[in-house]
Amino acid sequence: MEKIQRMTRQKKIILDVLKAVNTHPTAEWIYQEAKQQIPGLSLGTVYRNLNLLRDNGEIMELNYGSSQSHFDGNAANHYHFQCRNCGEVFDLELPLIKNIETKASGVDGHKIEGHRLEFYGLCKTCLSRQAWE
Repeated sequence: MEKIQRMTRQKKIILDVLKAVNTHPTAEWIYQEAKQQIPGLSLGTVYRNLNLLRDNGEIMELNYGSSQSHFDGNAANHYHFQCRNCGEVFDLELPLIKNIETKASGVDGHKIEGHRLEFYGLCKTCLSRQAWE
């Protein structure tokens, strides 16, 4: 039986903080922002609620192999770019590749349930800084 999650004040504020930005912040950044509205908030509560929101499909967790995940308030599948210099994560306005899951399933008979395609390189800010160095 599926457990129904209620929208607590903490969860709502954490979700509101995340949806109010176009960036992909870390849990620590979200904690600092949410703590301004709930001074007694703990970092553990932020992590717990981010995990619940992710598990409910309300947000997306992005993990690039570093020690900190980034979180995206846009849970719809879309592509990301991470700068290998500054670490910033950006949404890429590209249409999703249609039927890629079906095509991938046909390769080896796996049951594909979704995909995540990520790009990496240098962002335009870091590129312009390199040009001046």
